Amino acid sequence: MMTTATDHSHSHTHTTNPAGPGSASRPTKQNSSIRFTVGKVDAGMTILLTEDHHLIEFPSLLLPKGVSAGSIVNISVNRDLEEEQNRRDEFWALQDEILDQFGKNPPKTPTLRVKSLTQSTCILEWDSLVLNQASLRSLDVYKNGVKQGHSISNPFHTNQYKLQGLGIDHEYSFFIEIKTSAGTLRSNEVKARTHTLENLTGMNICFGVFESDAALEECKKLIVEIEGKWTEEVGIETTHLLCHVQGGYNYEAALPQSIPIVRPEWLKACVEHKKLQAALPYYLDQPSSNGIARHSETTVLE
Repeated sequence: MMTTATDHSHSHTHTTNPAGPGSASRPTKQNSSIRFTVGKVDAGMTILLTEDHHLIEFPSLLLPKGVSAGSIVNISVNRDLEEEQNRRDEFWALQDEILDQFGKNPPKTPTLRVKSLTQSTCILEWDSLVLNQASLRSLDVYKNGVKQGHSISNPFHTNQYKLQGLGIDHEYSFFIEIKTSAGTLRSNEVKARTHTLENLTGMNICFGVFESDAALEECKKLIVEIEGKWTEEVGIETTHLLCHVQGGYNYEAALPQSIPIVRPEWLKACVEHKKLQAALPYYLDQPSSNGIARHSETTVLE
């Protein structure tokens, strides 16, 4: 909207249709002109009086030079319809650009699956998150509808989660929930039943320092016999570390993860009895030295 002020000597401002009478084209400006008498001129504001005795304040800077008390001025107010339309077009063009960039490729719903199970643990795994232009705010794991602990830190650097302390031969349901700048998404729900004591297939053994290669090979054959697994290095799926003596890379890696460090006799006892045996009597050292709580071991195997 544009405002102009003129002396009384000028004619009233008005707009004619350049297309001539009877033209169907829309005028681009709508004008209105009002006559005022200057009542008082201050440094920044001028008091103006209308012919019907209304009073308004008007910026002195916008008045013609030489205006003083008693001067007559005409103020014309113009509405610029063409500029209004330009602004609308710019606004909606921006909205369309935002929609194309952020609204047509929403984040994808994560897919969850069970990676491994034991008598007391479950490892969940999901595909890499596809967020497109959205940003991730949190990723949470739910067990039987209950959120588990804090949100997962660094969800872009891991796609696995280990639940511990589960009951033997119990069924659980799991799902993950991600909160993004584009909304909240929930994965598919998966159900899993923990193993019985007789099911040894969930064992994932890693090896420390052995007294001989023959003893190590014997343990590997026993693991194959019970349909378990063994790995060269300690990882999230490692259930036990077998070794004869302390020390070594895998031994040091197992300590902070509270992985039971046991002698090979424990594995032989499991195979002999065809049933998971308590690890406590076979610890290489005292439970307090490798971070394993005595109570947690007895609870799982009661």
